[in-house]
Amino acid sequence: MNRRHFIKKSASAIGIAVGAPYFVPVSLSGKTAPSNRITIGCIGVGRMGFGNLRDILRFDEVQVIAVCDVDAWRLENARTHVEKHYAEKLKAGDYQGCSAYKDFRDLIARPDIDAVMICTPDHWHALPAIAAARAGKDIFIEKPLTLTIHEGRILSDTVKRYHRILQVGSQQRSDARFRFAAELVQNGKIGQLHTVRVGFDKDPFTGPFPTSPVPEELDYEMWLGPTPAVPYIEQRVHPPKSYGRPGWLRVEEYCCGMMTGWGSHHIDSAHWGMAMDYSGPVEIEGRGEYSRDGIWDVHGAFDIDYKYPNGVRLSCMDNARNKQGVVFEGTEGWVHVNRSLIDAYPKSLLNIPTAPNEINLYTSNDHKRNFLDCIRSRKEPIASVEIAHRSASACILGYLAMKLQRKLYWNPEKEQFVNDDAANKMLSRPYRSPWKL
Repeated sequence: MNRRHFIKKSASAIGIAVGAPYFVPVSLSGKTAPSNRITIGCIGVGRMGFGNLRDILRFDEVQVIAVCDVDAWRLENARTHVEKHYAEKLKAGDYQGCSAYKDFRDLIARPDIDAVMICTPDHWHALPAIAAARAGKDIFIEKPLTLTIHEGRILSDTVKRYHRILQVGSQQRSDARFRFAAELVQNGKIGQLHTVRVGFDKDPFTGPFPTSPVPEELDYEMWLGPTPAVPYIEQRVHPPKSYGRPGWLRVEEYCCGMMTGWGSHHIDSAHWGMAMDYSGPVEIEGRGEYSRDGIWDVHGAFDIDYKYPNGVRLSCMDNARNKQGVVFEGTEGWVHVNRSLIDAYPKSLLNIPTAPNEINLYTSNDHKRNFLDCIRSRKEPIASVEIAHRSASACILGYLAMKLQRKLYWNPEKEQFVNDDAANKMLSRPYRSPWKL
């Protein structure tokens, strides 16, 4: 069934789902009483959002009661998936208990939702997350935390003010390899740390694309939100699968490209090993290649140098020049970690467990389980809002250094550039009316 036929066939079903009363059948609760369940609404159910939705459904204490997306096909696909999941769990032929919304504000307004999962394009991270925190919801949000440093500071402060739990999707914090690498470094097993090398992919360039009619299933005006009004181009939003990643990930109005796409993972892991979770660089100098035409205008090949308050240098390059992942270099050895390996010199370091009297870092073996546990305990999750803000900030600082093509001096306490008005103006981006922070 193609998307257009699917939308027409499912439109009435979406209408019925909107505003449906929330209830939890006793037979669905299993060992978890309805009063102890965590009710969740999912905002953004596309590529990553749908994957996170399927993942959160595996937890018995979770009840997904609402989904939201500006793409009606994705919205109905998610709602259908949730209700099919619970129907199979109930061993019943039918189940209706998941509402569908086009506007995130309608979902957040529901008093029976405990937490939200936000998996939207980067330019739509801050506003729903801030609104959710103010409404008393806990939040799981995809990385990077926000599109700008200004948004990140407001979101972090809001989450703290309203005593909310926020977990960002930096799942390498819940990977034993990355934790062990960080413990080796923090415990001095490679000697005095002096250099960190981070490597990840670069984005491709492309020529111009033609404009096209807005698909009937997409509320394009809402998709653009606070960004400038521009003609619809398929490759700007949801290009054909042959293009690989979504087009918006390669457009500067909505994203900073791989610098935040993968940088938010690997620079976050670098901060963990450097013990710089709540700080940031003091000097940044970057060089990047940019397309001369076409809508995909984020960086291609890149080379960024950071200096941190403790004197450690961080080199961030595309993985044609730096190894994929994170390499910590010390006076007595090194450790290299990514999602498929951990290696070290000397090799014996890999066989020495962290002793009880050494630095033992926060342990999480399941990123979403950690989020749910923290909702109950009210303890900070492993990838908390302030940690995520600092990691995203370092990525954005690197991106700004590439754009300005000169060395920048940063005060991580004040979160301002030193004596640089032009750079400070780039810490935020204007919002298109009527949207505002």
